[in-house]
Amino acid sequence: MECKMVEIEETGLTFETHVDLGRLEALAADWLQVIGEDPSREGLLKTPERVAKAWAFLTRGYRQSLEEIVNGAIFQAEGSEMVVVRGIEFYSLCEHHLLPFFGQVHVGYIPEEKILGLSKFARIVDMFARRLQVQERLAVQIAEAVQEILEPRGVGVVVDGVHLCMMMRGVEKQHSRTVTSAMLGVFREDAKTREEFLSHLRL
Repeated sequence: MECKMVEIEETGLTFETHVDLGRLEALAADWLQVIGEDPSREGLLKTPERVAKAWAFLTRGYRQSLEEIVNGAIFQAEGSEMVVVRGIEFYSLCEHHLLPFFGQVHVGYIPEEKILGLSKFARIVDMFARRLQVQERLAVQIAEAVQEILEPRGVGVVVDGVHLCMMMRGVEKQHSRTVTSAMLGVFREDAKTREEFLSHLRL
């Protein structure tokens, strides 16, 4: 498949997609017809193109790797105190209905001689969020990625999200939130460590 460079108008971001945008456009046009719309009417003429570019952007996590995200930003550290990065925003798509869910991710770890540049945590979250997801898997994937690259004494991840598949359809509950977590190493084995991490999230 030919690789294409696509500029996303909303952000100005250019990235390598490896996505067949022409096929995505055709599928979007067919979908509009199936739901009863007319893709040839003025307001929808460019919609299939926009949808194709949007989906290439929203699913770009499939075309990223942990190695390129980290990009060597691992540093030696003497301390072994807990590091917590709170409030990392994420936006994802539920794999069951292809509707958005979004919220915040909190990551904590206890270093074992290695630490990671802080901005990389946001990039790791984004890489996994920009795939079709369920929130439970998202928490586990982030925790396992941090464990893989840093080999710390432990990792804790908490994800707090709201799901449009619950708000816009089905039960239509507007104020429910879903909280999931993944604990590895001492965060799983030691209750005091786990409670220290969770206490940082309540500040």
